[in-house]
Amino acid sequence: MPEFYTHFLQHPIFKVISEISQTTKVEAYVIGGFVRDCFLDRPCKDIDIVVVGDGPAFATKVAEKLRVKNVSLFARYGTAHFKYKDIDVEFVGARKESYSEDSRKPSTLPGSLKDDQLRRDFTINALAFSLNSSNFGALLDPFDGMNDLLSGVLRTPLDPSITYSDDPLRMMRAIRFASQLNFQIAAGSIEAIFLQKERISIVSMERIILEFNKIMLSSKPSRGLYLLKHTGLLPYIFPELLALSGTETINGHSHKDNFEHTLEVLDNLSEKSDDLWLRWSALLHDIAKPPTKRYDPYHGWTFHGHEDLGARMVPKIFKKLRLPLDHKMKYVQKLVRLHLRPIALVKGSVTDAAVRRLLSEAGDDIDDLMMLCNSDITSKNEFKVKRYRKNFELVTDKLRMVEEKDRIRNFQPPITGELIMEVFALGPCAEIGILKSKIKDAILEGEISNTFDDAKNAMYKFGEELGLKAVKNI
Repeated sequence: MPEFYTHFLQHPIFKVISEISQTTKVEAYVIGGFVRDCFLDRPCKDIDIVVVGDGPAFATKVAEKLRVKNVSLFARYGTAHFKYKDIDVEFVGARKESYSEDSRKPSTLPGSLKDDQLRRDFTINALAFSLNSSNFGALLDPFDGMNDLLSGVLRTPLDPSITYSDDPLRMMRAIRFASQLNFQIAAGSIEAIFLQKERISIVSMERIILEFNKIMLSSKPSRGLYLLKHTGLLPYIFPELLALSGTETINGHSHKDNFEHTLEVLDNLSEKSDDLWLRWSALLHDIAKPPTKRYDPYHGWTFHGHEDLGARMVPKIFKKLRLPLDHKMKYVQKLVRLHLRPIALVKGSVTDAAVRRLLSEAGDDIDDLMMLCNSDITSKNEFKVKRYRKNFELVTDKLRMVEEKDRIRNFQPPITGELIMEVFALGPCAEIGILKSKIKDAILEGEISNTFDDAKNAMYKFGEELGLKAVKNI
């Protein structure tokens, strides 16, 4: 006898679907993520409905009853979608699927509920609640998905080699769910992913990166990223990240495994922030260490300039991975370029001038930069970590004090190029930029205050040094 879970189906939409099912004599079920998340006590705003019949026709009737005006119908695929208040509802006719070797787009035929459950990626996503009046709320679980859910195991309804070969994106989904839910991937399934890893190349990077970003947003992203490495998928997706792996020893000098270090930094930061692009900054902060790695007999391993080269690598990586090439990319690029600066301040004496320059370059992202740098402290030496963190607090206090005193964050010199042109009767020329830079440097170095009067006097002085003659006093 099936168990009934009517308490999960209190939303008005389920009542309407049940009524339409009864009047049209068409079976309807809610399936997949909604059912899974009910048992995991996770919020879910996506409802997938399977009908044993015409999905778009059924969806149209439900939308009319709910007074939803905008319904997207995809007759070719037998699906329909609409938004009801804050919930996305998708309808599909129950179907069987078959795949060709070179595509993840299936050929479909009408089928039963069990046929539809069989085509699902994992048993925990094949769970369904009946919305039919005769057994409303009954759990339909033909592949023991409930036991897998309770055991925390990801298992495929079909032979995993078939599942992953048919739709290779499911390999990414397996790792994403393992990372999000902290589940184990069944041993046979892990082996199947390794054997089918090359098939990921037929999936568009846009689809891959959607799953990758969901891994990045997991509470502990390293879990999914280690699985991508372990299963052999990472070289096909992000070889630059894999290149961080490994250690090397020469004359007793070893460097740490920068892949492991990067994931530790990412996890540290993920405990403090769920911002995707800040997490990407952590993932990419040392991305240029492999090409900058050098061995010095006196100093051991060095990675000089990896922050600058890493910043230059960011646009290429974002373009290849189909990530946005807008302000988000520039934000990540900035944090990668600056990620050593606060640490350098920790190691040395903290001067006002150095703090002003950091505030000027980081602008409103200074707090995120400090969070990233704090997360970058991963030494196994507890005494060293305590010392670094204490010094970091001093730097943070200094940042706050200098910012309050000098107002340097998002700093722009008080003297504009237009004013320089007016005072010295200049047209567009290099001297304008030189003058602005000299005034800015004087403020950042603390030689003059960040005020108009001091900047104006400096303008006349530096202009005279450049051989410029003022024609106007201000």
